[in-house]
Order: sequence, then C-alpha cells, then structure tokens
Amino acid sequence: MENTFLLSFGELGLKGENRPYFERILVQNIRETLKGFENVEIKKTHGRIYVKASGEQEEIIKRLKKVFGIVAISPAKSCSLDIEEIKRAAVEAIKEMDYKGKTFKVETRRPNKSFPLKSPEISKIVGGFILKNVESIKVDVHNPDIEVDVEVRERAFVYCKKEKGPGGLPLGSNGRAVLLLSGGIDSPVAGYMVMKRGVRVFPVYFHSFPFTSDRAKEKVVDLCRVLAGYAGKVKLHVVNFTDILKEIAEKGKEEYLTILMRRMMVRISQEIASRLGAKALITGESIGQVASQTMESLFCTNEVAKLPILRPLIGFDKQEIIEIAQRIGTYDISIRPYEDCCTVFVPEHPATRPKLESIKKVEAVFDVEEMTKRGMKDLEIIEITG
Repeated sequence: MENTFLLSFGELGLKGENRPYFERILVQNIRETLKGFENVEIKKTHGRIYVKASGEQEEIIKRLKKVFGIVAISPAKSCSLDIEEIKRAAVEAIKEMDYKGKTFKVETRRPNKSFPLKSPEISKIVGGFILKNVESIKVDVHNPDIEVDVEVRERAFVYCKKEKGPGGLPLGSNGRAVLLLSGGIDSPVAGYMVMKRGVRVFPVYFHSFPFTSDRAKEKVVDLCRVLAGYAGKVKLHVVNFTDILKEIAEKGKEEYLTILMRRMMVRISQEIASRLGAKALITGESIGQVASQTMESLFCTNEVAKLPILRPLIGFDKQEIIEIAQRIGTYDISIRPYEDCCTVFVPEHPATRPKLESIKKVEAVFDVEEMTKRGMKDLEIIEITG
C-alpha cells in the first residue's frame, strides 16, 4: 500500500469552461509548494487531486495547508480495486486514529461504476470487517466519532483524517495587486484575504527613518515572510518616505495630515502598480475604525485613485480581524512595539469629516507630481521567501 494525499477543492468545482485553467494553476502551485520532497507525483481527476510524495507526512500536510484552492487534505491508503485490499486498508486507517471506545461509520463514493459492488454494499462489507478486526469500537451511522471514507476510482482510496485547507482560488489565477503594508494588524490580513481570491500581491512599505526605526522595517519583512508562506515568495517594495513626510508635516494642515499622507501613498503605490502590471491597490481599512477610515475620509483618499482600491476588511470589526491574524500567523509580529509612520504622525485632533475641497486647497501648496517621482526614486526591492 502507498501513502497518498487526496486533495479536495471547493468552488473550483463550480467553474464552467474555465475550470481547467484554475485546476492547472492549482496543480502548478502544489508542485511548487512540494519542491524539496522526493518522488512527487500529482494527478488530477474530476473533483480530486492525488498527491504522492516521500517525506515526513506532517510536513507535507503543513505545506499543503497553505495552498489556496485546497479545501481539505486527506492522508489516504491507496490500493487496487480488490474488496479484500480495501477491507485491510480500512482497518489500517482506523487503527492510526484514536479509536478505542469510539464509534464509526463507513461512507463510500464510487465514481468508477465498473466496480461490481455498489456503494452501500462496500460500506456494509468494510464496516463488518472493521467490527470483527478492531477492538473496542461500535457503529453509529448518524453521529460517528470517526468516518471511514472509501473512494473507488481507478484505484481505491481509504482515509479517516481530513485536514482543513485554506480554500479560495489558486494564487495567480486572478491577476496582481499592490498591498499598502504597514506594520499593524490589519493590512497583512487584508493581503491574505485578497491572496485567497487568487490575486498575487506585491507589498509596498513606506519607511520613514529616523521617525520610524529599522526595527519597524524588519517587522514588515517578517510579515511578508508569513505571507510568502502562502505565496512561495513575495517582492516587498520599500519607499523612502522621510522627506515627503517632512514636507507634508511642514506645509500641510495638522488635522488633515493623515489624509494628505494617505493620498500621497496612493499616488506612489499606483506608480508601482503600473510598473508591475497590477490592476488594483489593497488596504487594511475598516470603516469607522479610526479617523482616516470614516466614509468622508475614505472618499477623500479615493479621489486620487485611478485604480480600484480593494478593502477586504471594510465590514470587519477589530476582534474579527485579530482572530484571522492569529490564525494565519501575523498577529504576534504585528503587535511588536515598533511604530510605522501612520502611527507616529497621527494628529492630536484629526479631521473625521474632511471635505474634499478643503483637502485639495491645502494640497495645492505641494508639487504632488514631483513628490510622487521622489517617492519612486531609489525604491528598495526585497525578495522574501516563506
């Protein structure tokens, strides 16, 4: 018998004529994720992908759990289309579980209709064999502790475990976007959420040394490393924002400082997006969370945008965002006590209901085109792997 992983995908199965496109990218991403493991074989059939690989099973599962598009990962026993082998595989699979004193049922799927036994017959035969050969276990077809799954395809596959995958769509299937990444909790989560929809993300960080320390930059690099765990690699673009920020602080009106800063960040990020062929920007804004995220503030920020600004967290409250950050592994990094420029330069009394005409009037003293070009000068690009 061979150890095989059965991978299930959710909404990909609902795609129409372009389904092969998504499946092809998913297979490529799985192959890339499993680089370094020996004897990797990947086979796609209707509704399933089978993966064989030599190596530590838990490490393979850990890698696969970061591949967008996969809904479930099941380590399975693979055997020939022989009911005796299927029975033995089922006993072996259930004995790998914590089975003593538990209940079970057998669930069979038979896409291969040439197999002589029907699904209910297979379940009955395999269930009876388990009862005879496994101690301290009972049948419960309604609410079992353990479900033994049998799939009859070109071979038979038997499994009990199901590890949850991230779901979503395969990374790279839905274009590119630029992520305005701070060192906070929200923006890394926003990047993750858009990556989950198949978008390849390019983070941009606005560094303002000495107002912000190099530790703040290191924190952003570490956040990118977490995101790269889902993407293979991430190219972080670091903008030297110090001189621009000083000019905004000196010439701008204090209550509008955050909005003026955000508008400049959008302008620079759009230029980076143009170079990368990206079709959208991403931010971690959640409506009403802070002064710069009221409806009026977002309207003023949007006014300079030529590209769509994706805000996947717009309706989330802070606790919901924190829970996702904890789950994906960014939270502990984000709460390190190194502030970004958005935090350092918060006005004492920021405008919560800014008017666009007032913002434009204040902004008229700036040469925004020159400032944008300045922001694009000496970009630092850091390639980060997961």
